Amino acid sequence: MIIQNIEARRIAVPLKKPFKTALRTVDHLYSVLVKITCDNGMVGWGEASATVVITGDSIQSIEAAILQTIKPQLVGLNLLAHEHVFHTLHQSMVGNSSAKAAVDIALYDLLSQRANLPLYQLLGGYRDELETNYTVSVNSPEEMGEDAAAYLKDGFHVLKIKVGKDDIEEDIVRIQQIRKTVGNQVKIRLDANQGWNVKEAIVSIRKMEDMGLGIELVEQPVKAHDLEGLKRVTDAVDTPIMADESVFSPAQALEVLRNRAADMINIKLMKAGGIFKAQLINQMAEEHGIPCMVGSMVESRLSVSAAAHFAASKRNITRYDFDAPLMLLRDGVEGGVIYEGRKMTMPQAPGLGIRSVSLWEEGEQG
Repeated sequence: MIIQNIEARRIAVPLKKPFKTALRTVDHLYSVLVKITCDNGMVGWGEASATVVITGDSIQSIEAAILQTIKPQLVGLNLLAHEHVFHTLHQSMVGNSSAKAAVDIALYDLLSQRANLPLYQLLGGYRDELETNYTVSVNSPEEMGEDAAAYLKDGFHVLKIKVGKDDIEEDIVRIQQIRKTVGNQVKIRLDANQGWNVKEAIVSIRKMEDMGLGIELVEQPVKAHDLEGLKRVTDAVDTPIMADESVFSPAQALEVLRNRAADMINIKLMKAGGIFKAQLINQMAEEHGIPCMVGSMVESRLSVSAAAHFAASKRNITRYDFDAPLMLLRDGVEGGVIYEGRKMTMPQAPGLGIRSVSLWEEGEQG
């Protein structure tokens, strides 16, 4: 099963509504699709989204990393010696986690097709259904309340609320408005995207606890590099704290776990460099008694399907943030994970279960 060719194409897909966080506002999905062909004719698909403010990877750098650096080192290798292939991939260059993730996803697609198994079964097969949350972007309290009500009407029982963009009192007003609108029918998770300092985080979370707003967890309240500050917040509040941008690699995960700096970890394939390293992070977290969530950037159903396969395969992964494909104006992917509102069902076809990618034909060839 010799890797014969690696191709890449850029795509751009408009969102139904601008996506706003403490770090950025986007109105399009910009990503690079990857197609790996083996000598037996099998094809594997991957994708990397460009999220400069989080991963540092742009659409141009992702494409260049795949075609100019990774491809020359992988073409000609036998994928059945996959330990060697993945080691070569991750040693090919420093950083560039999104580019590595796209190639990693395509390689796992091929391996599970070769095994004639859906990827989630190859990886562990713990469950075959998931429930995703839906994200409420940062806007005025009134607009966020209206959005939350609409998502509840669409059947979503868990909402992830973006905060941390401006005044902390305004964030509390936003949460109050959402809770007033949806009542106690939904779980509310907060994601500050590094938008608070340590004191702000502690004061605001304690205040929300005292107000009885029922926050399930708070994700990445402080700067990614500030593990000491993250631990201070975790130790000072009752609400569980989740590390996100603080954890890209297994080594970073180990520091969070060793210092008990967070109660949970959010694993994203674009940060970890794909499934190969993501499994290590989850395994270490499980050994430390720390549950994980698997999330996504703004991505299409192609790479989100890979993340969902990984999440479904592991017992320790208990929360899922896979709403990104539902935000796109058009899909362009046939097959993969099946959405029925908040419910996600894993495909039973081999690999990712992708049948066709019309986005590939629309994309700009690299």
